[in-house]
Amino acid sequence: MKITVIHGQSHKGSTYHIAHSLAQKLGGEITELFLPRDFDAFCTGCTACFGESETKCPHYKKLSPVTSAIDEADVLILASPVYVYHATGAMKALLDHYGWRWMVHRPEEKMFSKQAVCISTAAGAGMKSTNRDMADSAFWWGVAKIYKYGAAVAETSWERVKEKKKQKIDKKLSVLAQKIMRDSKNTKPAVKTKLFFSVMRQMQKRGFNEPDMIYWKDKGWTGKKRPWKKDAM
Repeated sequence: MKITVIHGQSHKGSTYHIAHSLAQKLGGEITELFLPRDFDAFCTGCTACFGESETKCPHYKKLSPVTSAIDEADVLILASPVYVYHATGAMKALLDHYGWRWMVHRPEEKMFSKQAVCISTAAGAGMKSTNRDMADSAFWWGVAKIYKYGAAVAETSWERVKEKKKQKIDKKLSVLAQKIMRDSKNTKPAVKTKLFFSVMRQMQKRGFNEPDMIYWKDKGWTGKKRPWKKDAM
């Protein structure tokens, strides 16, 4: 199993320790990326990725190693501390660069067999909205199964988090890891994902953006092929 962890911050606080712990429980090969250290660009809104090709993005070369790490992973962990009730600016900046990969445009078929976990922590609240920031992208990428885990650690430093709370978190991570490993052999997208894909498919059959229309046609998705079926890989 390959796990890619994308940390929405470069320091190793509570969110880092929880995400890293889950990755270790899953075992296998772990790749960890830290934002903004490993990607620090902001989307310029040029729309070149939509209208022409993702290769036309001014940050394409810088983004490529992150994209490769995402594509190679069986499990993707997106982790962000709560910043004013949302994901960090660094995480949002990264996700902004993948608009072209949403189902409405040119989704990568590998995503439809992946699992993802969105992890957030806060001293108090905001985990739900922060996880939603990341889960929205994971869903529209086509990720087959998405988990969300938020922890109110009641501290701003992992070292000061009470041991009893750490033990409680560890137990929940163990249960989550077991669920992920149980489904790793046969991960298929949920009905909601298939439904949205079907809607996007009808849009692509009519055509509204030429690069997207060509992409879907070449994949065979406007016909009988589907990205979650083995013959689509």
